Amino acid sequence: MAEPDGGTQAAAGARPAARWLAALARLPRAAMAWAVAAPLLAGLLLLPQAWWLARVLGGSVAGSGPAAAGPWIAAIGGMVALRAAIAWSGERAASRAAETIKSWLRRKLFAAMLSRGPQWTRQKASGELSSLVIEQVEALDGYFSRYLPGAIAAVFLPLAFGLVLLPVDWIVALIALLSAPLIPVFMALVGWGAEAASRRHQLAMARLSGFFADRVRGAQTLKLLGRAESETAAVGAASADLSRKTMAVLRIAFLSSAVLEFFAALGVAGVALYVGLGYLGYLHLRSEALGLPLGLFCLLMAPEIYNPLRQFAANYHDRAAARAAVDCLAAVFGALPDPRRRRAPAAGPAASAAQSLPEHEAARVTCEQAPRPEAFQPEALSTGASLRAAAGTTGAPYAAGGSSAESPSGNEQAAPRPLAVEVRGACLQVPGRAQPVLCDLSWSLAPGASLALMGHSGAGKTTLLEALAGLRPLDTGAILLDGRGLDIWPADELRRAVTLIGQRPFVLPGSVADNLRVADPAATAEDLLGALDAACAGEFVRALPQGMDTQLGLQGYGLSGGQLQRLALARLFLTRPGLILLDEPTASLDPHSRDRVMDNVLRFAAGRTLIVATHDPEVSARLDGSLVLPQGGGQA
Repeated sequence: MAEPDGGTQAAAGARPAARWLAALARLPRAAMAWAVAAPLLAGLLLLPQAWWLARVLGGSVAGSGPAAAGPWIAAIGGMVALRAAIAWSGERAASRAAETIKSWLRRKLFAAMLSRGPQWTRQKASGELSSLVIEQVEALDGYFSRYLPGAIAAVFLPLAFGLVLLPVDWIVALIALLSAPLIPVFMALVGWGAEAASRRHQLAMARLSGFFADRVRGAQTLKLLGRAESETAAVGAASADLSRKTMAVLRIAFLSSAVLEFFAALGVAGVALYVGLGYLGYLHLRSEALGLPLGLFCLLMAPEIYNPLRQFAANYHDRAAARAAVDCLAAVFGALPDPRRRRAPAAGPAASAAQSLPEHEAARVTCEQAPRPEAFQPEALSTGASLRAAAGTTGAPYAAGGSSAESPSGNEQAAPRPLAVEVRGACLQVPGRAQPVLCDLSWSLAPGASLALMGHSGAGKTTLLEALAGLRPLDTGAILLDGRGLDIWPADELRRAVTLIGQRPFVLPGSVADNLRVADPAATAEDLLGALDAACAGEFVRALPQGMDTQLGLQGYGLSGGQLQRLALARLFLTRPGLILLDEPTASLDPHSRDRVMDNVLRFAAGRTLIVATHDPEVSARLDGSLVLPQGGGQA
């Protein structure tokens, strides 16, 4: 059975990719314009160079002395230097244009990954994503730096050379103009297979990148489970599959080159045979004899007619590789960045502008009213005694050991304004779940109040926190912070106003101090230690070989999950948010450490809005209210 991704499908999917690549080429207009014009100009200057050389050679055969040939030789040398300079500048411009396009595209892809949030990136292999942003984008380089200028030259230069030869000798022009078009025709036939092979090659490369990165990341676990040898063999099999697909692409590339050379050799040999037989007197197709300079000019120009086509064929695989890369990018990202929109409008986490919000009755969560199913009726789940912060008030920034008028990093910024939170008819479906995680959820929280999110595992607590932070768009409904929908909050303002500490904190390659300064690059060592102590992390950090300068391994290798969670919590005390979102901040702590951490969190959260997802009734009891999410996406 034939493979489904053959030439027909390659041709069917080529047009959208070609249009998108053409739009990308318009980004660096000046550089790309010169990159395309330089080969044309250098090729046209070849005409006077070849004519001067034919005259010099004809004069030498006729007996002209060196004095007569001297000026012509100097002119030829100058023309060679000029053409070389033009070609060099064109290649530089093409390289700059390709770098501009790749840089723009990588920024857009990074922005797309950030805008889609963690729920999207969790579904993708990190190695596959890095391969897309690095290798697949790099595969576009040859298209813009070599193929596109070469394709324009291959279209116009052979035709121009043929038209110039037409008044010189119509037989030579006819041979060239009949043989040259056969080359792109047969190359197109070969090219369909090349594009399909390149697509398979790109997919195999992306698969191997993700496959290898995941196995390296889990090498210790595989070793403990006794799966190291089998996974090593699987990586070897994936590598061998990539090698086979690479050789398939190379075979097609060599075949296309052989097709070109065959027809180019036929054309040049035909011109040489015609001119030679004419000089020997065996052919009399002209009304008058062909002069030596004219014959030499025809012989010099014959290979140059096919040279642009030869360069085009050499770079033809760049086109197939680029289109295959575009297909891979589109398969993962869906909608590709629009090159016609150089600047994206400042917008919040949702792509759309302000929209009308559906009206739902919002159940206000207060100390007296907290919806709970029957399974969550123990007295331990009752709310706190009173609100710790009145609506609209601001509190002093946290400092280790008590409250202070100064922030931990010494910032002189104004105290943050607590945010009011309102959820209206929120519904959210996640991949792999038959029912929505959240369905018709409505509630509100006064600014400066605190709330515990309760519920069984899988009820949607983490999902709701990510939605509140703008990392996960709702399917229906709306989330309002201070009366503004998340879709109209500017992204940078939202990131400053909301801090989310998740269950699986991200750890950068670097020292403990580097990871803390993600929250506040200007924080001093004293600020960092105060934040660590507030998160009950100071003791184990001081016990590390180099303290805060200790380098952390990949994904925080060397620290336990609980230590990483406390390290991430320490970042909270270096920020100044109006809304704090914590996901199981005390899950891995003993009761004494839990109470210490909650004391510091509540002190820091004074004058801020706080929402904590937790299973611990002791934590819930210390907050102003609680909201229990039902299992299975029902109404709350």
